[in-house]
Amino acid sequence: MNIVNKNLKHLRLKHELTQKQFAEKLGLKQSVIGAYEEERATPPLAVLLDVSGIYKVSMDVLTRKDLSKLPEKEWKSSSSSKEVLAITVDASGKENVELVSQKASAGYLAGYQDPEFIAELPKINLPVLPKNKTYRAFEIQGDSMLPIQPGSVLFGEYVESLDTVKNGKPYVLVTQQEGIVFKRMFRFDDDNSKLLLVSDNRQYEPYAIEATDVLEIWSVRGYYSSKLPEGDSTISSLTDQLALQVLRLQEQVQLNRKH
Repeated sequence: MNIVNKNLKHLRLKHELTQKQFAEKLGLKQSVIGAYEEERATPPLAVLLDVSGIYKVSMDVLTRKDLSKLPEKEWKSSSSSKEVLAITVDASGKENVELVSQKASAGYLAGYQDPEFIAELPKINLPVLPKNKTYRAFEIQGDSMLPIQPGSVLFGEYVESLDTVKNGKPYVLVTQQEGIVFKRMFRFDDDNSKLLLVSDNRQYEPYAIEATDVLEIWSVRGYYSSKLPEGDSTISSLTDQLALQVLRLQEQVQLNRKH
C-alpha cells in the first residue's frame, strides 16, 4: 500500500474512527476515504495538510514514513526553525520540484509555508533525483559562489534539522534578514545558536548569522548553468535531460516576465 494512504488508515484506526467519522473531520465524503484506503485515489495536498494539522503529524513524516512502525513521539518534525513544509504532489502522489526564480525569491519569504503560493510556482519533473526526498530548485543571484555563475539553478534537498548539517558543504538558506542565500555553512558553536556562512569567491568576507534567523535549509545536490565551469568537482552537474527541462522552464519564466 502507498505510504500516504497507509498512514491515513493507520491514523483513523488509532483514533478508533469509522470511515464516516474520519471523513466528517476532514470535511469529505465517506466514499473518498474508502477510495484512499483502497488506493483508488491519492490524497491531494489540501487533505494532507488538514490531516497534519488535526493529528499533529509533520508533513515529512506523514508522506515518507510508516506511522505504524514509528513511535508517536517522533511523528512531529525535529526541526525547531520550521513548522509545516509546504509541498505539492503530482497525480501519482510523487512530490514535485518547485522552482523559486529570482523574481519569486522575495515572495518566497512570505509564502514558503503557504500551500497556495507553493502550488503556483513552476514545477520541474526530475526523474534523475533520488526518491523519497523533498527537493526545491532556486535560481541564484550574484557571484559570491563562483565558479557557479549568477542565474544558475540549484537543486536542494530539504534539511529537517541543523544537527544533520555538515560543515563546509554548500547549502541554500532561506533567512528572515538575508533572504535566500547560497553559501558554505559551518556550525559556529556546539548549541547551533550561530552559523558561519562562507563564499567560494574570496572577495566576499565570511559572516555569522543567528540560527533562529533561518527559515529553511536545503542541501545542494546539483545545479544547472548555461555556462558550466570546467573541472568543477564540488557539486556535480545533472544530466542533459535535466538541463534541457530547466532551460525550457527558464525560457518560459523569461517570457512571462515580458507580458
